[in-house]
Amino acid sequence: MSTEAKNIRNVCLIGHKGNGKTTLAESMLYFTKATDRLGKIDQGNTVLDFDAEEIKRKISISLSMASFEYKNTKINLIDVPGNYDYEGDQISALEVADLALIVLTAKNTVSVGTEKAWQKTEKRMMPRAFFIGGLDDENSDFYSIVEQLHAKFGANQILPITLPIIENNKLVGTVNVITNEGYRFGEGVVPVPANMQDKVNTYYHSALESIAETDDALMDKFFADEDFTKEELAEGLKNAVALRLIYPIFCGVPTEVRGIYQLLESIVDYFPNPLVAGSKTVLKNGEEAELECNPAGPVVLRVFKTVADPFVGKMSFFKVYSGTVKKDASYLNTSRDESEKIAHVYTPFGKKQVEVSFLQAGDIGVFTKLAVTGTSDALCDKDYAVTFAPIDFPKANYSKAVVSKAKGDEEKIAQGINRMIEEDPTLQMKVDPETKQMVLSGFGDLQLDVVVSKLASKFGVNVDLADVKVPYREAIRKKVKVEGKHKKQSGGHGQYGHVWIEFEPLFEGEFEFAESVFGGAVPKNYFPAVEKGLRESITKGVLAGYPVTGLKATLLDGSYHPVDSSEMAFKTAASIAFKEGMKAASPVLLEPVGTLSVLVSDALMGDIIGDINKRRGQILSMDASETRGYKVVTAIVPMSEMNSYAMDLRSMTHARASFNFEFLEYREAPANITQKVIAEKAE
Repeated sequence: MSTEAKNIRNVCLIGHKGNGKTTLAESMLYFTKATDRLGKIDQGNTVLDFDAEEIKRKISISLSMASFEYKNTKINLIDVPGNYDYEGDQISALEVADLALIVLTAKNTVSVGTEKAWQKTEKRMMPRAFFIGGLDDENSDFYSIVEQLHAKFGANQILPITLPIIENNKLVGTVNVITNEGYRFGEGVVPVPANMQDKVNTYYHSALESIAETDDALMDKFFADEDFTKEELAEGLKNAVALRLIYPIFCGVPTEVRGIYQLLESIVDYFPNPLVAGSKTVLKNGEEAELECNPAGPVVLRVFKTVADPFVGKMSFFKVYSGTVKKDASYLNTSRDESEKIAHVYTPFGKKQVEVSFLQAGDIGVFTKLAVTGTSDALCDKDYAVTFAPIDFPKANYSKAVVSKAKGDEEKIAQGINRMIEEDPTLQMKVDPETKQMVLSGFGDLQLDVVVSKLASKFGVNVDLADVKVPYREAIRKKVKVEGKHKKQSGGHGQYGHVWIEFEPLFEGEFEFAESVFGGAVPKNYFPAVEKGLRESITKGVLAGYPVTGLKATLLDGSYHPVDSSEMAFKTAASIAFKEGMKAASPVLLEPVGTLSVLVSDALMGDIIGDINKRRGQILSMDASETRGYKVVTAIVPMSEMNSYAMDLRSMTHARASFNFEFLEYREAPANITQKVIAEKAE
C-alpha cells in the first residue's frame, strides 16, 4: 500500500552515542504494535541494530530504517550511529530526512554529539526537534538540559512542547504546553499539576509568539491579545516547526515506553511532510532545474545508502523525489548512463523488507540486487534524465596499513574492503606504489576495527593493522664530480664501461640528465644506457634506501673499449658513479610535510597550538571561522608526526575539533630524525 506525501514523515534519529536513539526507535515500534516485543540492546534483539558487529559491540555502526504506520501516517524512521567514525551515515540520513529528531539524555550535559547534530542540521537549514530521555535516571534534570540547549545554541526557539510530571523520581506523566493538558500514564488526560502551571504558561507564551509569526492574521490576534483556537494553535505550531521558528522538545522514558504516545501524536500533527521542503534542485542538461514532489511527475529517485546483506545481497536504500516507482520497471542510471531493471520494491523494517507494488514521491524504500547502481546514483525515467549534486561526504583522515596474516590473501582482502566501501563511502583504500602497503583510511579506530572483524567473519581473511610508512626521500647538498668504472675480464669478451659524472642539486623537478662529452670519449649510443643506469639507481639512496629526488647528473667524460664495451657495462658504471657521488655530495634525508588546518573552539586553542608545537609544527595563522566560537589554526607539520593525529585530536577536544591535512612538499629532516630513520631501516 503506497502512501501520499502529505501522510509521510521522514524522521532521522541523531545525537550522541549512547543517548538512546535505538532504544527510542524500539519503543515507538512497540507502542504502535509494529513489533510484539520491546527490543533491548543488551539482549541483542532490537529491530534496528541487527548486524552481528552491532550485537557484539552493543552499539549502532550503520544506518538502519523501519517504516511503520500510526494514525494513517507512514513514519519512515532512520536510526543513525552516534559514533564519530560513522559521520557518513549521519550525512546520508539527513540528506533524505525531512526533520532531525536529536536525542539526548537528562542525566548528562549537552554532549558533543548533540552539538555536531545541531551543526549538521543548521548547515542544511532543516527542521529539527529534541527528545530528552532518561528522566527516571538518578540525577536527571530535564530543565537543566533545556537551559543548556539555549545557552549552547543561542536559540530561544528551542521550546518544550511536553513537560515531565515527576513523582518520587519517576516519570508518571507529561504536560502538553500547547493544549495546556496533562496526561498521566495509565489514566489518560488529567489537569495540569498546580505546581507546573507557571512553567507551562511561560513556555506557552514563548511558543505563541513564534506561532504568530507564521501568519499575518495570527500576528494580529497576538498583538490584540486574543486567544487562538485549537485549530490555529495546531496549524501554527506545525508551520513554525517547518519554518524553524520553533525547535520543539519532547520527553519520556523509552525503556518504559513512557512519553511515546505524546511524541507520536506530535510527529503526526506537527512534523513536516516531504511536500513542505518544496522542490528539489537537480541538474538537467547541465543546468539547474526544480523538481516537484509529485507522484504524477517523471520518476526521479536517488540511492543514499548501500548495504551488502549476506542473505539478500546488495540492498539499495532510496528516496523518491518525483513520480511513482514501480516493480518490474526499468530506469536510467544517469550517474553511469546505464539502464537498471527493478524487479522488486520494498519498504525497510530493520533486516526485513516488506514488498510493495509501488512507492510515490516523498517516500523511502529499498531495492535489492541492483546491477550497477551505487550510493549517490540517480535513477530516472529514460526521457527525463537528471542528476543530483553528489552527497558531500567528509574526507577520511585516519589511515592504517592492512597486513595480511597469510600469503596470497591480498586479492580477497581487496575484494572484501571494496564491498565495504560500497556500504560506507567514507572508507578509502589504495595500494601505495612506493611502500607497497595496502592503506585503509577512515575516521577512527572503531571504523577500521570493524572492517578487520568483517574481513574475518564475512570474507574469511585475517589481517592486522599497522602504521603507514612515511615516504621519505634523499637528496644532496653540494656539487661533486665522480668516476664510475666497470671492468671485468673472464675469458672471451669482457665488460668495460667508464664514466665521469657531475652530480649537483636540482631545485625544480626530481631528476635531470644531461651530457657534455667532447671528442667521443663516450659514444653517443651509450648515453641512454648511462641515463637508464642512473634512473634505476635513484630509486634507492645511500642513507636509508629511499628514492633520491632533486638531482641533476651531467655526463662529462669517460672511455670505452671497442670490443668489451656494452650498454650493460655503461649502465653498471653509471650506478657505481651514483653511489660514490651520493656519498661525497653530503646526502640528506628529506621528510614530507603538509598543511594542517584545524577547526577548533576558542577555549581549546592553547591546547591545539601546544600539541602542534610538540609535533615539530610551524604555526602559520589563526583565522576566524564561519562556525560561531571557532577558529581555524593553520600550520606546517611533518607527515611522520600525523599518524595518530585523528585519534589524538579527538581525545584532546572530546571530538569537538576537526582537521584537514594535505601534502605540501619535502623538507630536510633534522639530524635526530635522520639518525632514527636510518637506524630503523637498518634493523
